[in-house]
Amino acid sequence: MDRLTRLENDAVYIIREAYARTRATAVLWSMGKDSTVLLWLCMKAFLGRVPIPVIHIDTGYKFPQMYAYRDRWAAEWGLDVRVFACPEGTAVGPDHESKLECCTRRKTNVLRDALGSLGLESVLVGIRRDEHGIRAKERVFSPRGEDFRWDYMNQPAEMWDLYQSRDDAHHLRVHPLLGFTELDVWEYVRRENLELNELYFARNGRRYRSLGCMPCCSPVESDAATVDEIIAELSQSTVGERSGRAQDKEDAFTMQKLRSLGYL
Repeated sequence: MDRLTRLENDAVYIIREAYARTRATAVLWSMGKDSTVLLWLCMKAFLGRVPIPVIHIDTGYKFPQMYAYRDRWAAEWGLDVRVFACPEGTAVGPDHESKLECCTRRKTNVLRDALGSLGLESVLVGIRRDEHGIRAKERVFSPRGEDFRWDYMNQPAEMWDLYQSRDDAHHLRVHPLLGFTELDVWEYVRRENLELNELYFARNGRRYRSLGCMPCCSPVESDAATVDEIIAELSQSTVGERSGRAQDKEDAFTMQKLRSLGYL
């Protein structure tokens, strides 16, 4: 079995396990490459459809191309997209002195409200271990407490394919892509012929390698305008994937604090 097929099989197994084990689950979709691959794997897991809600946490600062991409593929794939946003008057913007506070109000708190509103016991999330050092500490089935916090010092052991869920967990974050690398994702996109957001592909010598809120993302220098060219570029790159993201959020201490508070 080749690597991509093994990763696909593992992810499909994890998705089905989450669906079978918990009373209600959903999948998060940011319109980025990883969560779009996760949606595609959900369709494979459920034979061509996504029978669970698809949650978009809308910060209000996404690129216009991301909203257009969401609407197009939600209609194409028949997705039950639920959009949740921070209530007016309770948010701060990316120009706030602390990106942590902005992310907490516009992402973490909104996700908490979404899970409560939908009565969810688990949520599928498209993070990968190689994406950030703090995310490398995650488990596939990751329990969150009543206060929405991630107790990264006391995580369940995961040996072989034995994924654990704790009875005292408020909800589970389930990570089917945890074993993928950035290069794996792009090679899988090529194999499956998936169409990703246009922002990933170079124009005038620049492209976005990681997508988030507009004020917190910067393009990287690149001439890679096709999937094949991006794969070739990544095969040689020594620059971190999230090098174009706001640094006061991406340093290890701040990211660990964000994730401990319930950040994605």
